[in-house]
Amino acid sequence: MAAQIQLDPHGPPALQWRLPRLAWPVTYGREPVVSQPIVVLDVGGTHFRWATWSRDGGLGQIRQVPTPSVANGTAGPVEELRARLVAMMAEAVPHGGVAGVSFGAALDHRSGTVYASAPLWGACTRPFDLMGALSAARPDVRWHVVNDVTAALRHLAAGPVGRDRRKLLLVTVSTGVACRVLDLRSGLIPVDGCGLQGEIGHLPAATSVAGGPVELCCDCGGSNHVASFSSGPGLRRLAGVLRDRDPRGWDAGPLAGPAPFGQALVSALDAGDPVAGELTRAATSPMADVTRTALCLDPELDMVAFTGGVATALGGHYRAALLGHLGDQGLYLTSGLAPAWVAERLLVCARGEADCLVGAGMAAEQAWVS
Repeated sequence: MAAQIQLDPHGPPALQWRLPRLAWPVTYGREPVVSQPIVVLDVGGTHFRWATWSRDGGLGQIRQVPTPSVANGTAGPVEELRARLVAMMAEAVPHGGVAGVSFGAALDHRSGTVYASAPLWGACTRPFDLMGALSAARPDVRWHVVNDVTAALRHLAAGPVGRDRRKLLLVTVSTGVACRVLDLRSGLIPVDGCGLQGEIGHLPAATSVAGGPVELCCDCGGSNHVASFSSGPGLRRLAGVLRDRDPRGWDAGPLAGPAPFGQALVSALDAGDPVAGELTRAATSPMADVTRTALCLDPELDMVAFTGGVATALGGHYRAALLGHLGDQGLYLTSGLAPAWVAERLLVCARGEADCLVGAGMAAEQAWVS
């Protein structure tokens, strides 16, 4: 029997880890109350963010520093990176506080054990007892840890997007790539025998650019994964391949200018630059493959939403590229008979619409209500 995460996206926020022969009871019909603002922390491969959150006051001022991570080029063994990260997290919470953590890693949702995070720790897959480390560093704090996509999905499902849907799939495309599927009727996010779901970033993938296939490494130590091409670092690597294969086209366009890469890409897409368009199509091709397969296997998915730094920054351009792929190679019969069926299911979230800081606060609030 697989464990399941249970959310109540419509009524009072609720979170339950359901285990064989064990259930964490959820109380419905009343608002959970925490007597002080919750400190919410979001750990990603690039940035560590934190703020205070309360149901009435929302998010306070968000502070941000670089994460000690492989993605940021931080030197040192993995154990040292983990120790530095725990120290930073512990320092962010006042004495006796409640902390909700959104953690960007593959973790066992039954126990909280972190298995791996390519952006944080590269190829290392030694399990890490994050909850144990945080509790040892700050035993006065009430800690609650969820995966970052789970946190973002919790926030998204509590808003208008979660209304009148059967199932909601949220994909984050940032320094890493992952997804979660929530059944809004039961409030369950099923997980497998390892407590995992939706680690799509390390599925095999393929794409092409400038007329030829591309071979790229992944931060996990493998190669030709979804994240190799579609994550933020993957997009930059793809840009390097395109620049090398088409130097004239690259040098003639805005991507060769002095502006930071992300800003330059958005501006170039806004201006209709063909090189930027080709790059975006190449980076979104693996994501379109995942989306196509998901919709084929589970037609109850009423929304496939995208969030994360890459997808949110590119916005409508990202959605248009996905729809282009799904128009060229769509669902057998369905795309021809009912082309709007796919299009109406794709959403690129606006900033703040699927906020993992808010979701972490909601989860912590419910977990520690007494």
